[in-house]
Amino acid sequence: MDERAAHADEYRRRRDARRADVAAAERRSDALSWARVAAFALAGVAVWAAATHRAPGAIVAVPVAVFVLLIVIHDRADRARQRAQRAVDYWERGLERMEERWIGKGEAGARFFDDAHPYARDLDLFGKGSLFELLCTARTRSGEETLARWLLHPAGAAEVRARQAAVAELRGRLELREDLALSGEAVRAEVNPAGLSKWGAAPPVLSGRTPWLGVAVVTLASLVVFTGWLVLHWTWIPVAVVVALVAGLMRVYRSRVEMVHAGVDRPGRDLAVLSLVVALFEREKFTSERLQTLAARLLENGEPASRRIATLAKLIDWANAQRNQFFAPIGWLLLWPIHFAYAIERWRARSGADVGRWIEVVGEFEALASLAGYAYERPDEPMPEIVDESPRLLADAVGHPLIPRDRCVRNDVAFAGELRLLVVSGSNMSGKSTMLRTLGINVVLALAGAPVRATRMRLSPLQVGATLRIQDSLAEGASRFYAEITRLKQLVDLSRQTPPLLFLIDEILAGTNSHDRRIGAEAVVRGLVDHGAIGLVTTHDLALAEVASALGPRARNVHFEDRMVDGKLEFDYRMRDGVVQHSNAIALMRAVGLEI
Repeated sequence: MDERAAHADEYRRRRDARRADVAAAERRSDALSWARVAAFALAGVAVWAAATHRAPGAIVAVPVAVFVLLIVIHDRADRARQRAQRAVDYWERGLERMEERWIGKGEAGARFFDDAHPYARDLDLFGKGSLFELLCTARTRSGEETLARWLLHPAGAAEVRARQAAVAELRGRLELREDLALSGEAVRAEVNPAGLSKWGAAPPVLSGRTPWLGVAVVTLASLVVFTGWLVLHWTWIPVAVVVALVAGLMRVYRSRVEMVHAGVDRPGRDLAVLSLVVALFEREKFTSERLQTLAARLLENGEPASRRIATLAKLIDWANAQRNQFFAPIGWLLLWPIHFAYAIERWRARSGADVGRWIEVVGEFEALASLAGYAYERPDEPMPEIVDESPRLLADAVGHPLIPRDRCVRNDVAFAGELRLLVVSGSNMSGKSTMLRTLGINVVLALAGAPVRATRMRLSPLQVGATLRIQDSLAEGASRFYAEITRLKQLVDLSRQTPPLLFLIDEILAGTNSHDRRIGAEAVVRGLVDHGAIGLVTTHDLALAEVASALGPRARNVHFEDRMVDGKLEFDYRMRDGVVQHSNAIALMRAVGLEI
């Protein structure tokens, strides 16, 4: 059994074990439901017995207490069942990815689309059936945002190597990745990262030690006066003075106290949910430098983030005691709302700025876990070697990771020595555009820190730019040709920056006449190469293949072929040296019934 099959079997074993947990939890839930019915019936009998004086009234407390206890136990059992079912779903989704059944079943990340981005749409990064949907197992918004950012912005060599080491460590830690996914379910539903970070960094509503000391003095006076009035029978005059002081302070602080308590309500709940994930990371031990650094960021200022969040939760609970109708008068006299508003603001002054960092840490952990899951599910796909010598890109047997394995044809691509450009000619549907997407998406994977679909890949940090999905825009009144030259200008600008650019230009300047196309294409490509970029340009216009000759050893012609077999066109999708020698356009037109 190969490693990939063994990993699939491990997923099935874990899924089946969680299914057994679900079945056991359902049996327990059914038993508890019947027990609740029985306890309710016994309570009814006890009430009847007490009402008819056949038993003392106190007997009613026993079945009622049992009924309440069973409600609590049943609720816990139901939560355990739901968690087990989520675990079943988690492992099933992993099997779907391994068995090529994943399209349309994950998070597509459509909200990350940006038409101005130089390659996001061209390389199918987001949307149904996209790279993001295949990769993403994150269950928090910050995790999704971090992964999307890594795909949209290729990292430098040191950063990629750090991610690779972290992914290698997390790859085999299946229990940790499962716990992370299940904890994150609640976080995804509840936490608003932007709002939480904004609350943590907002200016203080209450601050200053001196004003709080004044409140504390009045509280102490209130305790002394009311104790003296109740125990030592003091006159009502000091009581009246204290009540007036308390009323005055409550009036002065009212709006700010309400602002503090209202402002902390949602962040407090969000942080309580986020702490589930934070606590999970805090109890883990890591060996890779990146994971150790992330874990340390949760321990800055000498106290675990989960403990600091727990402190805030306690402050909120104590502050909410004022809502109890029996305690409210006492709390009013003790200036309870003001004291806890100050305590909450002190917590925010100390820890509020760290909230954004905690969210970032959780997001990065989840993004790394997504890449680790991808690596585990594709054990035959290696991590690329990242080199500092630039620009470099060598890929042996590179294939498109979104194409099912049984239909994925692989090719070798190498930019070494003086070579900077491959001019790819070939007929329609022969595989030219797919070759561009294949190389581009694997470079994106490599520079995000993920494995690649190749037997070996060696590359330096690169920017990526493509023109594979250029379209006209009725809304903006822009033609396809104008949209293309706008993107080409963007690529030229990128080629002047660092790191070097990998350009993937499909059917360059196809929207203009052959004379202008020939002159424009050579000028654009020459400019890109002169700026140190590397890349591929496809064309089915054989005249454009002469561009490679004009650039000498810096360029080479390659092509894809087709052949007619029994009246049908067949493609092998293999890239070969040289210029293609024929076109299939007429054959295709005849194949669909056009008279040519």
